[in-house]
Amino acid sequence: MNGFDFSPLFRNAIGFDRVSQLIDSALTGSEQSPGYPPYNIEKTGEDAYRLTMAVAGFGPEDISITQHENALTVTGKPRQADGERHFLYRGIAGRAFERRFQLADFIKVGGAELANGLLHVDLVREVPEAMKPRQIKVASARPQTIEAQKAA
Repeated sequence: MNGFDFSPLFRNAIGFDRVSQLIDSALTGSEQSPGYPPYNIEKTGEDAYRLTMAVAGFGPEDISITQHENALTVTGKPRQADGERHFLYRGIAGRAFERRFQLADFIKVGGAELANGLLHVDLVREVPEAMKPRQIKVASARPQTIEAQKAA
């Protein structure tokens, strides 16, 4: 059983159809998703995250990072080596890859760096001021005078 019925949720909620698509893609994608390159996702602060990918053999010019709406795509295309190389054993993959990540609302890429074979992508949640909770001041009603009521 790979499918779930989300129709009871949609009776009382509006705009959550993306949640069902995300769950469906997570359930079906786990069987097909490759394990290369390996990665970590860590929370580095209240609204900060870091994606770390092991990309041995890739340089900054070989890696492309793209954010489009709520999707982050990291692509790696290795350079072609000059001349023929004869490996006795090849344990470092160095093959092309593409990894896709779904981002929550208001998550933006803060920066990326490649150091010691690890690609670090810093992500930050930037909630707009209009979306943050705000306190509403409750004013007291002015007492009405009897004269104002007689004039009406």
